[in-house]
Amino acid sequence: MDPAFELARQHFVDGIACFEAGRFDDAEVHFLASLQHLPGRPSTLVNLAATRIRLGRPAQALEPLEQALSQRPDDAEAWSQRGVALSQLGRMDEAVPALERTTALTPHLAGPWLLLGQARQQLNQPQAALAAFDRALALDASLPDAWGGRGAILKDMGQVEAAIQSFERCQATGGDASMCSFFLASLRGQGAPSAPPAGYIASLFDHYADSFDAHLLGVLRYQAHEALVHKLAELHPGRFASALDLGCGTGLCGALLAPRVDQLDGIDLAPLMLEKARERGLYRQLMHADLAAHLSTTEQRYELVVAADVFPYVGALEAVFAGVRRVLLPGGWFCFSTELQEQGTGLSLGRRQSYAHSEPYLRELAAGHGLDWRHSQRLAIREDQRRPIQGMAVHLSLPPART
Repeated sequence: MDPAFELARQHFVDGIACFEAGRFDDAEVHFLASLQHLPGRPSTLVNLAATRIRLGRPAQALEPLEQALSQRPDDAEAWSQRGVALSQLGRMDEAVPALERTTALTPHLAGPWLLLGQARQQLNQPQAALAAFDRALALDASLPDAWGGRGAILKDMGQVEAAIQSFERCQATGGDASMCSFFLASLRGQGAPSAPPAGYIASLFDHYADSFDAHLLGVLRYQAHEALVHKLAELHPGRFASALDLGCGTGLCGALLAPRVDQLDGIDLAPLMLEKARERGLYRQLMHADLAAHLSTTEQRYELVVAADVFPYVGALEAVFAGVRRVLLPGGWFCFSTELQEQGTGLSLGRRQSYAHSEPYLRELAAGHGLDWRHSQRLAIREDQRRPIQGMAVHLSLPPART
């Protein structure tokens, strides 16, 4: 037997063993060594690409996949890995054709249909994504991600009962329990958790980072930030030495605050949103952190804290109010907007997966933390499917220190 072939084979076998054991760094070493002895072997190239994807380096997976496909144009696994790599790189327009080729070559496999559905969903092609999810589930009804994707699409289409059934199946087949419970609570209008699942908000807003401003202002007709800042100028005409923009997003509210603030800080859960905010050049510092956790530990103190359209994605506000009271300097201002719950005295989770807060709940929190209720205004903070979302803009202040 050819010694080079034998060495290539042994490294390939060892690479597969390392991959299956989750030792991806070692697997990459073995696959590269195998290719040194037997260059261009398609199966080795595909496994090298899969390993690099697992190592979080999808861009480096594309070249070996191109080599493999140049030799085997109908290699379904190579097309599948190419689709995964491109999806992870955010190149969905290229990922979809790769995954369509995979499903054409292996129509009997559920996995590629699931991946295709997810890619089409990312491209905002709901009908095509739904069809792919349905094909996947017809082949394997135990796929929680397919049930979850299907539920999300049906929810957005307003098919509430069908969405509930899909999320129930997602939960029953091992899907993320907290995420399923959150969506089911919003659709049923009962049993709302006190906060969204960890990571949900960051993922939601990062997905829209590139088009967020245009969508929010042009499509949803968002105006809460303007109402907050314009009224603040009437209530407090002077400048602020320091301000904190809670849930700053891309910096829409920060752009209105900056002309009246000497030092402006921002905080948000979504990294890509923070990158957009950083491009504005308005903030002294931008922090990637949970609002309540940051407010409970930071050494910074502020004359002004603003939260424009943030609380609908926070849920219960006790910890946030306690944190704001902690960082607010005597005589300082706390301004926020939120969706308004007209009935009841607490908070609720709606079908848009956003929380609404009642005025009695907000007044109780303000009083409990020693904040004076200076002004409130009911307004349509934005629209949803051309229908106004009723909310409230609130301005509170902390009494000056006694002398």
